[in-house]
Amino acid sequence: MKLKFVALLIGAFVFLFPFYYMLIGSLQAEPDPTVSGAFPSPGNLTGHNYAEINNAIHLGRSLLNSGIFTGGVILGTLVFGVLAGYALARLRFRGRGLVFNLMLLIQVVPFQLLTIPLYVLIVRSYGLADSYLGMTLPFLINSTAVFVFRQYFLQLPAELFDAARIDGASELGILWRVAVPLVRPALLTGVLLTFIGPWNEFLWPFLITKQQDLQPLAVSLSNYLTTVSARAANPFGAVLAGACVLAAPAVALFIVFQRRFISTNLSSGVKG
Repeated sequence: MKLKFVALLIGAFVFLFPFYYMLIGSLQAEPDPTVSGAFPSPGNLTGHNYAEINNAIHLGRSLLNSGIFTGGVILGTLVFGVLAGYALARLRFRGRGLVFNLMLLIQVVPFQLLTIPLYVLIVRSYGLADSYLGMTLPFLINSTAVFVFRQYFLQLPAELFDAARIDGASELGILWRVAVPLVRPALLTGVLLTFIGPWNEFLWPFLITKQQDLQPLAVSLSNYLTTVSARAANPFGAVLAGACVLAAPAVALFIVFQRRFISTNLSSGVKG
C-alpha cells in the first residue's frame, strides 16, 4: 500500500510540475531557465508579466472571444448531438445504419485534411471571414458527441417511448420531456469533453480571423509570440502569463465538476 501511495505521489508530482513551472515562470521578473528557476526567491516574483501581456493583446477581449467561440461550439454540440443521437437510436428510417457508419468513418478523418475546402466554402462562398459564426460553423456537429448520446438513448427502456407515443406526444416532445431529463449525465459529459477542444483551438480561428479584436486567446498569444514579444522586458514570462490565463478556465472547470465527472463515468459504466 505504501509503495502504491509513493508511486501515485510521484506520478502526481510529474503531472503537476509543468503547471507549477508555468505559474512560477509567469511571476518571475527575470527569466531563469536553470533548475533553480523552479524555486525562485521572493524578490524575483512580480505580477508585471500579466500587466504586460494584457496591454499587448487585451486579455479581457481575447478571453471573451474564446468564451463566445467555445460557448457556440458547446451549444451546437449539445443541440445537434442530442437530435442526431436520438434519431439514430430511437427512430426507424431507411439508411439509418448507413448514416451511423458514415458518422463513424468521419471520426477517422483528420480535421487538417478538411481545412482548405472548409476555408474556401466558409470564406469565399459564405463570406463569413472575421465572424464568430465563421469560427464556430465547422465545429457545430461533433460526431463523437452524437455517438455518446446515441449510446445513452439506446440504454433507455423502449417502453417509455412507446407509452409517450400512445399518449399522443410528438417525437420532439418525447425527446424534450422524456429522453433529455434521463440523459443529463451525458449532457454534462458532453460539455466537459467539448470544452477543451475549442478553448485551445488555434489553427481554424487563426485562418478565419484577421481582426485582432475577434481573435481568441490562443491566437492572440501566438501573434504576440511572433510579433511583439521580442520588445518585451521578459517575453518568456509574459507568454507564460498568457498561458496561465488560457489554462485557468479549463482547470477551474475540472476542479468544480470533478466529482460529477467521475460519478458520471462510473454510473455510465455500470448501466445495464
